[in-house]
Amino acid sequence: MQISPVRDAIAVAAAAVVLPEGIGRLTCSGFTPDAIVAPHFFVAEYTQDYDKAMRRSLDELEFTCRVLVSRADDRAAQRILDSMLSGSGPASLKEAIEAARGAPGEYALGGLAHDLHVMRVQGYRWYEHEGTQYVGAELMVKVIGEGSS
Repeated sequence: MQISPVRDAIAVAAAAVVLPEGIGRLTCSGFTPDAIVAPHFFVAEYTQDYDKAMRRSLDELEFTCRVLVSRADDRAAQRILDSMLSGSGPASLKEAIEAARGAPGEYALGGLAHDLHVMRVQGYRWYEHEGTQYVGAELMVKVIGEGSS
């Protein structure tokens, strides 16, 4: 698996969420950006386990993705964040990202990986990004795929 295209594909999948009316669109990036336009989703750090199967046939990556929401109104911001962290619904990041798994028998992320799974949410708290405070959380996304390319 090539890491950068996988990161970009996760961000593209996340962009499919539909936020409540009046919120605007979720901006997304496959990297940690210098500055953001909130609400913003980005693929941040990752861990990589090599050789999950013999002869470099399978690697496993675990991506830490963050979603940050403006704190103009802390209660409203947390409601928006909660809708994105829900397990289903039009604003669900889990549902949007896992839609990129493809149909049965197809590879995930447009052929970049064997499969992916949004495993959990963690770190629901205030984040500082480029000197500005945002309410946010992390989503942990596991991706498995070819180890040899």
